[in-house]
Amino acid sequence: QVRLVESGGGSVQSGGSLKLSCTASGYGHNNFCKGWFRQAPGKDRELVSVITSDGVATYADSVDGRFIISRDNAEDTVILEMNSLSPEDTAMYYCASRPSPTCTPLPALFGWWGQGTQVTVSS
Repeated sequence: QVRLVESGGGSVQSGGSLKLSCTASGYGHNNFCKGWFRQAPGKDRELVSVITSDGVATYADSVDGRFIISRDNAEDTVILEMNSLSPEDTAMYYCASRPSPTCTPLPALFGWWGQGTQVTVSS
């Protein structure tokens, strides 16, 4: 059974930084697309960033230049470094993966999800 476990959320002031980590288990191999989505209250779940096993990353326009995604295939971990945070980044952040080496920005095409970790940015 595939399991994704996030850590690293919390509260920070505007302009601050946080690092999220997600460790996966139960795959059997590591060439799947992995990434991060977020959902704020009353809004749809949206792409933050995804990354292929070869390290090709895609970012939402709203975070490009501020967030950095990386992965360690040996440890089956994906990291999201978030910098210059603003209150608009406040949301529940979810780690996700899909059984394909190809990434997509559509959350509906990801079959495996973590439980989520809350990020709150105060002004």
